[in-house]
Amino acid sequence: MSGVFTGRLRTRATGLHPPADASAYRSTALRSPRHAPIQLPSTASEETGPVFGHDLIGPTDADLTRNFGPGGAIGEQIIVTGHLRDEGGRPVPQALIEIWQANAGGRYRHRNDGYTAPLDPGFGGCGRCLTDAQGAYAFRTIRPGAYPWPNGGNDWRPAHIHFSVFGAAFGQRLVTQMYFEGDPHIALCPIVQSVPDARAIDRLTARLDMDATIPFDARAWRFDITLRGLDATPFEGRP
Repeated sequence: MSGVFTGRLRTRATGLHPPADASAYRSTALRSPRHAPIQLPSTASEETGPVFGHDLIGPTDADLTRNFGPGGAIGEQIIVTGHLRDEGGRPVPQALIEIWQANAGGRYRHRNDGYTAPLDPGFGGCGRCLTDAQGAYAFRTIRPGAYPWPNGGNDWRPAHIHFSVFGAAFGQRLVTQMYFEGDPHIALCPIVQSVPDARAIDRLTARLDMDATIPFDARAWRFDITLRGLDATPFEGRP
């Protein structure tokens, strides 16, 4: 067990995160609540452990180009790097960050993904790492492709990577998505545009980072994550 039980996990910030019912995102009409949510206090099982064992991170877990199959992944290799910070700009060390994504053709390695793009035998699409003492993290992966989804007849998801950040307890897992600077589908995607603040969408968009780019190897993209406060990264998961 770890942590101190308070019964007061922080709630979602209204006006920053997407609403439960976003009209352009059609499936939210079927799964959003029809009554006002009831706020319940957090319990000890949500605020304390057990938590992830840090000794379980493998040497290639953060390299999605090599951690699945022989031969490596197909596609444009990229580095995704950034810092995890709290609302005061302080680093959050030893936090578990997991990512998952589609392959270079825009297809997930999931039995329910029916997109016609082929699977990549050398790419599983998942990785994880721990932030260091400065809250920094880094992944090596391939740039995912855009893909169609059955929403409005001709809707396409922008290229994106899903992020999951684990805190000190089960109730402190946060999930979000990272997009790529310059992608024209960002402005067209109903999921992205369900975020009500354009500045918040900008905080979901990774920037090209030439300082971290490896010459003749892989371009780098910077995506910093802020947990709370005025500059918080929008999250999908509930607290």
